[in-house]
Amino acid sequence: MSDETQSTDSDSRKPVSSQLGTAQEAIGTAPQRAYVPEWLLPPLLALQFLTRLPLPDVGLVADRQIGRSLAWYPAVGLVIGACLYLAQWLLASLLPGLYGVQAALLLMLWCLITGGLHLDGLADSADAWLGGYGDRERTLTLMKDPTCGPAAVMLLVMVLLAKFAALQALMQTDVFWLLLIPVLPRTLLVLLLLTTDYVRPKGLGSSLVQHMPRRACRLVVLAVLLLCLLLGNAGVILMGIALLLFWWLRRLMLERLGGTTGDTAGALVELQEVAVLVVVLSATYT
Repeated sequence: MSDETQSTDSDSRKPVSSQLGTAQEAIGTAPQRAYVPEWLLPPLLALQFLTRLPLPDVGLVADRQIGRSLAWYPAVGLVIGACLYLAQWLLASLLPGLYGVQAALLLMLWCLITGGLHLDGLADSADAWLGGYGDRERTLTLMKDPTCGPAAVMLLVMVLLAKFAALQALMQTDVFWLLLIPVLPRTLLVLLLLTTDYVRPKGLGSSLVQHMPRRACRLVVLAVLLLCLLLGNAGVILMGIALLLFWWLRRLMLERLGGTTGDTAGALVELQEVAVLVVVLSATYT
């Protein structure tokens, strides 16, 4: 969830579409904004931020609506999971038995759906953590650097290789888990923002934290964790390991930064996805 370049404006409203729309407005050729009922804005905003799915352009929205979108992040994970599940069903029909090819194409689709949003945060965090030498301000400054250093490249390759291998193995066991794998990491992203200070004073992440519906977010997190318990032993183990990893990553953030940023939140999502894949495989193979 890399949002370090986002900033607030004077009327407390923020763009959720691309910068192209702003440029078009400046020359008087802005596209017509779609009318969206207010109750539909939060889930639509969550989808727009976390995915690159084709959606109606809603233009500028109030900070309050951006904050309310946070409660929908686990639902966006379910949408991503549904896309992956349907794509795997199609690939299995077109390329039966070619699990490596299926896994590669599915991973490509996964990255395209999310636009590499959390991978970007993972890369920025890796470079900043290694180059920050334990210093908070240096770490935060390096996270803003758009270049990609060796630590970022190495960690990105390792994460993508782990996902590829896990997807290839999962296709030979129980692909139903594809529906749920993206849900838990985005639930823990909500939990992170609920329990951890956001250290940058400006940006989309700051608006999320300031205007999040805390009660609704707590209920959503609790509902997903209870769902894990309903999945039997596999769900209990999955929840336990995911929460343990969450605790460890959050502790690292607090020790180095005193809180979280959009980049470290994105890194948490990517590392949680790898952990969830591995735990699911372990549960399905035993």
